[in-house]
Amino acid sequence: MQFELTEDFLTKLQTAIDSNDTVYVESQLRELYPPDIAEIFNKLELDQVKFLYKYLDEQIAADVLVELEEDVREDILASLTSKEIAEQLIDNMDSDDAADVIAELPDNVQDEVLSHMEDSEQASDIVELLNYDENTAGGLMATELVRVHVHSNAIECVREIREQADNVENIYAIYVVDDNEKLVGLLHLKKLIVSSTRSKVSDIYDTKVISVKTNTDAEEVANLMDKYNLVVLPVVDALGRLVGRITVDDVVDVRREEETEDVQKMGGMEALDEPYMNMSIWGILRKRAGWLVILFLGETLTASAMSFFENEIAKAVILAMFIPLIISSGGNTGSQASTLVIRALALGEITVRDWWTIIRKEIRVGLLLGLLLGVIGFARVALWAQFSPSFYGPHWMQIAMTVGFSLVGVVLWGNTIGSLFPLILKRLGLDPAVSSAPFVATLVDITGLVIYFTVASILLGSIIL
Repeated sequence: MQFELTEDFLTKLQTAIDSNDTVYVESQLRELYPPDIAEIFNKLELDQVKFLYKYLDEQIAADVLVELEEDVREDILASLTSKEIAEQLIDNMDSDDAADVIAELPDNVQDEVLSHMEDSEQASDIVELLNYDENTAGGLMATELVRVHVHSNAIECVREIREQADNVENIYAIYVVDDNEKLVGLLHLKKLIVSSTRSKVSDIYDTKVISVKTNTDAEEVANLMDKYNLVVLPVVDALGRLVGRITVDDVVDVRREEETEDVQKMGGMEALDEPYMNMSIWGILRKRAGWLVILFLGETLTASAMSFFENEIAKAVILAMFIPLIISSGGNTGSQASTLVIRALALGEITVRDWWTIIRKEIRVGLLLGLLLGVIGFARVALWAQFSPSFYGPHWMQIAMTVGFSLVGVVLWGNTIGSLFPLILKRLGLDPAVSSAPFVATLVDITGLVIYFTVASILLGSIIL
């Protein structure tokens, strides 16, 4: 049954903690999974978390620590000695999780923790993982895996699995290596089970194996696992030697972080370094103020563009009435296009090489959208003129045509810019997400005014000239 953290449950648990009701506390913790316990800890005060933490066995405690929010985890680690961290937590973690936890500790504490670790081999693995960039395959991988030599047999494979059972939490596949420890293939568990115990690995393993190098970008790893529906992916070094594996749960975390960052950037701000609730007011201010100032300065160009056409506006004041309609339509269309292209780039559905196909498609889409809005805009002016003839005067037809043609032009232009700009940024090696909806909208606002008043000058020349 899925656990749901309710206010009633939290209140009862806090009451039990305050009254030192250990029986109730232990009974509740015993029924929960580590992610559920972590969710509870994230809602409690530090002293309450410490009270509960001592009733967890070492393996559960280690699993819970990995799931905690960063600030809560830091508080718990700060309350433990280096020896306790090493023996009670790190020794019960996979190497990738252990490396992530140790990386959060001060440098002097890191050295102390590693010195207290009983398994020197695991300590050396963790030190090696700490040297990799956290946004690469090396930073994501765990070193625990099952490998067999290409010249071994099925019985030896089973023996190796049994020996590694305590170290490898989930065995998805067996990796086959040669004399130089280079990855040469993959032996699926199903194939091993249905094969004769006298079978040689060289006869039953699959030579087609997808792998990544230690310096492969984490987002590329996630895209690769999505594309081939992989639950585990082997990692090799520059010489092709097997050094680790990445499991799907690690990729889920990468996806969540990347998507969060993209959404925040598309909102017209810098990505937050910490969860929202952990950010101070000044921290949030720094992340938001920069882009707001840039967008504000960009919008001042809109005022400059309007001043350039002030004579036209003075002679035909009715033109000013449609400015919000025109520029918002272009901005909204551009924002839609940029969002679609940014997301498609992130999912690997398109690349920069597809730019011409994308632009041709978006030009056609923009033209159709422009015609749709243009017809609606024309009809709006025309119908209004019939019910209130004095509002637009005798030139209502020219005004309606100005609004209609301007909408076609502005929407077409906004759609084209919105789809092209992320591709340009990607080509320059920048993050396409910075071509956010507000940024595109600001750019289209400025150019939209030029298009609007240019059309007005052509169709209403006898009035405004």
